[in-house]
Amino acid sequence: MRLPATLLAPLLVLLLLGAQLAQAADAVEWLNRANKAARQLNYTGTYVYRHGEHEEVLRVSHRLDGKQELQKIEVLDGPHREFIRINDDIYCHLADGKTVRVDKRTAQRFFPAVVPNNPARLDLYYIPKLGGIEKVAGRDCQIVILEPRDRYRYAQSIWVDRATRLPLKSQVVNERGIAVSTFMFSEIEIGKRPDRALFDVRMAGKRAQAAGERMGALDDVWQITPPPGYVRILESMRPLPGIRIPVLHSVYSDGMSNLSVFIEPILDSDDSGLEGLSTGGAMSVYARRVEGHKVTALGEVPPAALLETANSVQKK
Repeated sequence: MRLPATLLAPLLVLLLLGAQLAQAADAVEWLNRANKAARQLNYTGTYVYRHGEHEEVLRVSHRLDGKQELQKIEVLDGPHREFIRINDDIYCHLADGKTVRVDKRTAQRFFPAVVPNNPARLDLYYIPKLGGIEKVAGRDCQIVILEPRDRYRYAQSIWVDRATRLPLKSQVVNERGIAVSTFMFSEIEIGKRPDRALFDVRMAGKRAQAAGERMGALDDVWQITPPPGYVRILESMRPLPGIRIPVLHSVYSDGMSNLSVFIEPILDSDDSGLEGLSTGGAMSVYARRVEGHKVTALGEVPPAALLETANSVQKK
């Protein structure tokens, strides 16, 4: 029995939609498993981080120790820096060898933990789909692609190890198809628990420096409206190099993409500095003046996201 032409087209649309929904569900399931693998597996490896024209080589060690999740990241080229994470507390040993910056309950995630805890929510602002199979660090990986649904975020791809579900590569690609940033393992050992001594913070003889003082009064003074999907995940007063007083720092995220807003008073002797939009490399930056303050928005996001966020800032 042949279907009338008037019914055939709608049926084909429904079949295509069903196939797309099924593929999206499969992609989200891969992301769910990738999130769990990054948190629950023991692994040690070396990866390369490329952003713009800059490249760094880093070594990561990850250990699940009862209820403690331990992670250590060492920068292997250039000035030595290392980060030790114990659950949500991060200790950054700075290049001077004398200072440890301490960040409590930070919102920052370290590769390979690139997938948020609730990947299903990403479907609101990205189109999840499965790509092909490629090797990373000699292991077969399933590519999961997140295509943006609007102009406020870039496309992202994650290469997930088919055997363990651990992410082995991630990449952010702009609207011109150019890689903004890439994380990629060059070698990885999965399953062997790293030595517990690797994660000792070693504070003896070093000065502890708070990364920022958490606060909760931003909404009483400033109004900031980021694009749809971006939710504030961090707010603090943070010291920055070259700036005499701490500045207000607020971070917004959609689960995959982050953007930061800095608000600092313009001192009488300091009326210079960046204004307008600057793009290049991994980060885009947009700055403007608002009632005696400099507002700066930056992130690995399209300029439209920074413009909309910074232009929404106003004093109450």
